[in-house]
Amino acid sequence: MVLHPHEIPVDESLVRSLVADQLPQWAGLPLSPAGAGTDNTMYRLGDELLVRVPRTAGNARAVRKEQEWLPRLAPLLPLPVPAVVHAGTPTDAFPLAWSVHRWIDGEVAGPGTVRDWAAFGTELAAFVRELHRTDLMGAVRAEGLDWYRGGSPRPCDEWVGGCLADCRRLVGAELDVDALEEVWRAGLALPGPDGPHGWLHGDLKPSNLLVRDGGLHAVIDFGGLSVGFPDAEHAALWDLPPAARLAYREALELDDVTWARARAWAVAVGVSGIPYYWDVLPAFVAECRARLRAVLAELAGTG
Repeated sequence: MVLHPHEIPVDESLVRSLVADQLPQWAGLPLSPAGAGTDNTMYRLGDELLVRVPRTAGNARAVRKEQEWLPRLAPLLPLPVPAVVHAGTPTDAFPLAWSVHRWIDGEVAGPGTVRDWAAFGTELAAFVRELHRTDLMGAVRAEGLDWYRGGSPRPCDEWVGGCLADCRRLVGAELDVDALEEVWRAGLALPGPDGPHGWLHGDLKPSNLLVRDGGLHAVIDFGGLSVGFPDAEHAALWDLPPAARLAYREALELDDVTWARARAWAVAVGVSGIPYYWDVLPAFVAECRARLRAVLAELAGTG
């Protein structure tokens, strides 16, 4: 399924050719699809490896970022994160960087996998706390580590406004887009974020949180890794049940202003995903709708 302009098609034969060319010792291992995200296509290689192939040149820049920084961050974090075992280089068949990671066993966070949502929220907060205060090791908010979610929301106002208009047309009968716009405007009106920059995961949605034995076991997909202010990091909490959200907020002691900015970011990310993926990825559109419903329910005091 093609999701982006200028996307490079990836299938099993291509992945086999990459492995055979650069990793001949693993060429005979079984290869099977392991899911496709919005940025990468994944194949499981044998029992212990995961091949991660970017969809576009922009996504390949994120792959290279993971290759550079994950080996340095992993020893400093309290939970498993992807371990890069091969930094794939471009070939004639595939002109972008790609990776092989160590396979991490676990299930995506959800109602059937998480035993206690309040405990899960506390566990996620503990990981985020450690990530945010991990030494930057010389990294700065530049050269690929300056993703928009680590900055001020004000430069995003024009495109968020366009996405809100699109959402009125597409889902206005289902969602109170005027109320969502009020959340965004309220966030813009707040004092801008301040304080020191830190490491940010960038996309802590449930599909990037792996569960084992009912609790948080690992955090994956660091393609959105950046350096910046933490407000947008908390936006994915509206993808989780209220009990997890409340426990997370209490564990990190987030004040009302920070939470309001995080809620505004949740709206921005949610409304941008709906029009972009409307025709190509209904499942992702459904996730965005659910996030926006959660924002509205919290405002109404029902979630």
